[in-house]
Amino acid sequence: MTSELNGFGGSPSQRRTRRPDNGRGEGETSGDGPAAARNTRSGTEAMQEYGPARSDDVLAALDLGTNNCRLLVARPERGGGFRVIDAFSRIVRLGEGLGRSGRLTEEAIDRTLDALRVCSAKMRRRRVTRFRAVATEACRRAGNGEAFLDQVKRETGLTLEVISTQEEAGLAFAGCRPLLEPDVPGALVFDIGGGSTELAWARSGTVERMIDATSMPIGVVTLAERHGGDRYGDGAYEVMITEVVDALASFEVEHAIADQVILGRVQMVGTSGTVTTLAGVWLDLPRYVRDKVDGVFLDVTETMAIGRRLAAQSFDERAAHPCIGRERADLVVAGCAILEAICRTWRVPRLRVADRGVREGILFGLLAGRS
Repeated sequence: MTSELNGFGGSPSQRRTRRPDNGRGEGETSGDGPAAARNTRSGTEAMQEYGPARSDDVLAALDLGTNNCRLLVARPERGGGFRVIDAFSRIVRLGEGLGRSGRLTEEAIDRTLDALRVCSAKMRRRRVTRFRAVATEACRRAGNGEAFLDQVKRETGLTLEVISTQEEAGLAFAGCRPLLEPDVPGALVFDIGGGSTELAWARSGTVERMIDATSMPIGVVTLAERHGGDRYGDGAYEVMITEVVDALASFEVEHAIADQVILGRVQMVGTSGTVTTLAGVWLDLPRYVRDKVDGVFLDVTETMAIGRRLAAQSFDERAAHPCIGRERADLVVAGCAILEAICRTWRVPRLRVADRGVREGILFGLLAGRS
């Protein structure tokens, strides 16, 4: 849907809101809190149509995750694409402590509200006409998620839509689709988030159709809080990998993707801070540069070796790398464990890195006139 921003530029028809569905609709085990119960919709629910974007529209996509708050502002371009004119990303750790208490903490809420105020101000300044703002796992699971959403609307003017895990995977797939190779019939696209990990499986002549998606209630924040964070004990890395491998087993049984991998008929694309960070480390960049990372291919064996090396390092050693820093140093190991579990389950030789995902998926929907 196109979300509501009080006092926002654009016609009333462009600021419409959609009545929330009363269920998550995809049968997953995560995210059954009050916010999820009222505000999510099924990934198979019909999209609302409101006409393709015009050349003079200004579009915005906001993705509030368990760990990050991200915004893209773009203008439509010929051929169905868009040109980014403004962007914002901040680590807010909205889901910090959520696994233990089941609630969002006041500190996390304050950090997130500060970031959302920046997003709201940017959209007003850019005179955005169509946008969509979504929230994911932290808001799906939190017992006080509904109160948080109400507070966001009061203090920032933004109406956040809590989307289902199925739709989150679908948006990530749509955002990454330009990176898929059309001559490889199968595609596995994954998004390692802060509170959950989504996987989308596509198999067709042109990998344009997503067949199924799944979500694990395991992300870098939840896994790190259970197994370490600043420091990981002996064997903790392997324990994390095993936990994720077990969680992936049913999806593999259902779709037999590994058989297609053996035949060389599957490509893998990863979108997440973990994957882009590892790409920066693999490239030995003195600072993170999106244009060098987005679309790069990583050798899986070499990438797994980097993950194990990081797991053996101290917090300060990881933080010293310019593509990791102190904000990610306690979470990157958990992300590497999730990535290794995915690559053990589906043994592709190389992985394509996507510095894109849900936000780009939202923008493509706005361009096409879908919400």
